[in-house]
Amino acid sequence: MTFSIVALSNDGQRWGVAVASKFLAVGAIVPGVRAPFGAIATQSFANMRYLPDGFAHLAAGLDAQATLDALTAADDERELRQAGVVDGSGRAATFTGAECIPWAGGVTGNGYAIQGNILTGPEVVADMEAAYLAATGPFERRLLAALLAGDRAGGDSRGRQSAALLVGGVGAGYGGGSDIAIDLRVDDHVDPCPELERILGIHELIFGTPEDVRAVEGEIATRLKAALATLGYPTDDLAASLFQVAGVENLEMRLVPDGIDIHVLEHLEALAAREV
Repeated sequence: MTFSIVALSNDGQRWGVAVASKFLAVGAIVPGVRAPFGAIATQSFANMRYLPDGFAHLAAGLDAQATLDALTAADDERELRQAGVVDGSGRAATFTGAECIPWAGGVTGNGYAIQGNILTGPEVVADMEAAYLAATGPFERRLLAALLAGDRAGGDSRGRQSAALLVGGVGAGYGGGSDIAIDLRVDDHVDPCPELERILGIHELIFGTPEDVRAVEGEIATRLKAALATLGYPTDDLAASLFQVAGVENLEMRLVPDGIDIHVLEHLEALAAREV
């Protein structure tokens, strides 16, 4: 009823799971990440004990395959289960029980495990693997590329409902206070994978660091004044108004002294366009 990818980033600092299913709130069931020990996906009549027990095995020093072997050996209903594990070093393992509803199967490679059940066919997993290996850019975008490829290939043969993206690393969370960097869920949607891509873009805007800073002068100042005026903010003190609107739109992490991140300006212009 689900297809997923479990992986370790190329720099070895982040672990993640991307998953989609014709099932309500798949992100509440399938994915687990615990840095620096690894990531797990438990699916197909999911055994939720695979997450805490699996991370306990990984923390004790078992590798991905030994962890998956231990989980399935202790499970009398293992043949109904499907799971993927990537350990702290990127070793990967996948398991598909003999009683999983077809098409069901999985693949592993250096730093990733991909698996799915009740799929339209093996092309779902194959396309996910190809997309992940070909993708560049941030780790979370590579995970999403794999998920989108699986969705385009047919995905869950029953249809679409939910998707999720979970990424963690040591101290990678908001303000450094947790290990979860990204925890995004589309719980019930007619087209959840593209919707997950949309909200990842919002996450990147809010939590990203300034990338393209421009001086607030000339054309940039004119554009900022126009956007702020349309949104109802005063334009006599641009710095003060920018600080105010950033607080409303949760863009504080994008603010810079004596300038503006072009992504912030473009977002404000997009908001202003909706007001016209």
